[in-house]
Amino acid sequence: MWGTPEGKRVLLVGSQKAADFITSIYNFDEVRIGDLRTESNGRDTSAMGLGVDIRLSGGRARYIPFGRPLFFTKFFERPIAKCLMGVETFGTSSRGVSEWYQARQWRWVRSGSVVLDGNDLGEPSNFSQPIDVGFSEPPTKPAIVSLQVAIKFPPDRELL
Repeated sequence: MWGTPEGKRVLLVGSQKAADFITSIYNFDEVRIGDLRTESNGRDTSAMGLGVDIRLSGGRARYIPFGRPLFFTKFFERPIAKCLMGVETFGTSSRGVSEWYQARQWRWVRSGSVVLDGNDLGEPSNFSQPIDVGFSEPPTKPAIVSLQVAIKFPPDRELL
């Protein structure tokens, strides 16, 4: 998912089933469904298809090797993540879905390239424009992050 400079929210996804699930949580202006290949070994991550070719290489890994209860993520990790990376670890989407994001590992991006719809966007750089998809924005500094996500739908909503 990303936001264009014009404020358009775009989702790239590999299947209709995944698109249905993700759009039940977040709002998008455009959804592209098709062949999307992603690969990662932790240090190097790539995504290709649906008009994008992203290749990122990260630096030294920082690990959080233990699981945490959701209340810990909400009340203790949240201010730390906001300070270090400019992100939220807990929030509620515009569709009323509560979400907890627990980082397991992260690396600052050291190098990479991005091609979007045939246009070379160059090296990754610090991020400042909001994409307005969920309750949080991406890290202000490009990062490769391994997450464990917990999602709670409101009682009146069915899980897809």
